[in-house]
Amino acid sequence: MCRIKKVLVGFPTRRSRGALQKRNVCILARIRRHPHAKKKPYARPSFKTLRQELEAAQFEVEPQYITVVDRDRKYVEVSDSFCQLVGYQREELVGMRYDDLTAPNTNDIPTVFGLFQKLGYMHGLWLLVSREGTRILVRYEAWLRPDSYIEGHMEVVGAGY
Repeated sequence: MCRIKKVLVGFPTRRSRGALQKRNVCILARIRRHPHAKKKPYARPSFKTLRQELEAAQFEVEPQYITVVDRDRKYVEVSDSFCQLVGYQREELVGMRYDDLTAPNTNDIPTVFGLFQKLGYMHGLWLLVSREGTRILVRYEAWLRPDSYIEGHMEVVGAGY
């Protein structure tokens, strides 16, 4: 049982401060000894679950925008989402060169295309321009298909430049 002397509490003095500290210890002791208080079992973190999450197979993300161009850099196929992104109808885009959708003064298209023909694969950033003139920065990945067409998958990084 805790014995606490009654002390007038106003400004803490050495005597009242000590009494308050003893009182707090007694209150905590009573709370700990409460008959209805149950100890909660300590749940150890499951490292196995974390390891399983880290080793889980990566999800494949479908590209948002897909284009297929020929060796003359003309669109042969475009996804509906790409049409919406750049503001053109599919019929307008098929046959159009991708040079026309590249933002002016941003890429040396003949040099990049020459490198692509040598390597057969490229990835990076490309700046497109929509029908309304909005600049759209995309991250692309493109490769040479067996039918000699170039397939490009893109995702938007930013717009309004």
